[in-house]
Amino acid sequence: MEYRHVLAFLAIADELHFGRAALKLHLTQPSLSQQLQRLERTLGVELVARTTHEVRLTRAGQAFEVEARELVRQVEHARRSAREAAAGRSGTIRVGYNFPAAQHVLPSVMEKMQADFPEVAVVLEEKRTGPQLQALESGALDVALVYGRPGTAKFRYRRLMRQSLVAVVRQKHKWAGRPGVPFAELAGQPCVLFERDLCPAMYDAIVRAADEAGIGLDVVHEIDHPATTEILVTAKSLVGFASISRAMLAGAVAGGARTVAVPLYDPVPTVDLYVVWRDDEDGRLRNSFLECLDAVGPFSSPPLRKSIRS
Repeated sequence: MEYRHVLAFLAIADELHFGRAALKLHLTQPSLSQQLQRLERTLGVELVARTTHEVRLTRAGQAFEVEARELVRQVEHARRSAREAAAGRSGTIRVGYNFPAAQHVLPSVMEKMQADFPEVAVVLEEKRTGPQLQALESGALDVALVYGRPGTAKFRYRRLMRQSLVAVVRQKHKWAGRPGVPFAELAGQPCVLFERDLCPAMYDAIVRAADEAGIGLDVVHEIDHPATTEILVTAKSLVGFASISRAMLAGAVAGGARTVAVPLYDPVPTVDLYVVWRDDEDGRLRNSFLECLDAVGPFSSPPLRKSIRS
């Protein structure tokens, strides 16, 4: 059964007149009649009854019309989907993100994606920087929102915003009531720090600040999840580290928090948030996401304030 024969039949069903149906399809009447006859031979039934006075659908034709219109709708949908996918306007894109990206970037980007590319499904995965870049390299992610500029030519990237880092201490710590602490005072303070592979840029920012302050860090615990920092800081009176975004949100939603975020200065440790992607394949879907990212930017981090609760 040829698709053009189905369209010829539906034109006849719409017009119930061979002349008007042929004109609608830019065919001659003999050609239209031949297409209908071929369709009827294929199906083995008569679809259209024609006399000198009227054209009408047979009972078989009425039944076939319902299914034929659904067939045309499905074909048109498939054609539209193919075109949308080719243009980067439909399909699935996988995006990794970290905490500040979730707070300051993704809400407006996702709103823009829904408005401009409603047929594109965005799958979000929260990961630390190291795991995101590994997933990006393997193809498990299409876009990564991470701390730090990647050190490989395999990726392209753009800087989105800068984040300040703060110290995190328990409520009874001697720093808890202070508006800020010079980084040099970390000398001799037992610290909890995450493993470098999880977030190299943030780790390096903290170590670099220590070098600039002329001190070494006394790291007594290396952790693999941010939530572990609060547990160890509270239990053992250690000093931990967090982004200003995480510290501010924790303070806003947990009035009775067990920890306090204390701004650091001389120097203020900072880390940049980047969007990173591969540049080795057709990236139309990815470019749709990047287009929305550009449209809703620029992005900014909350300012460093005194006595921020974490």
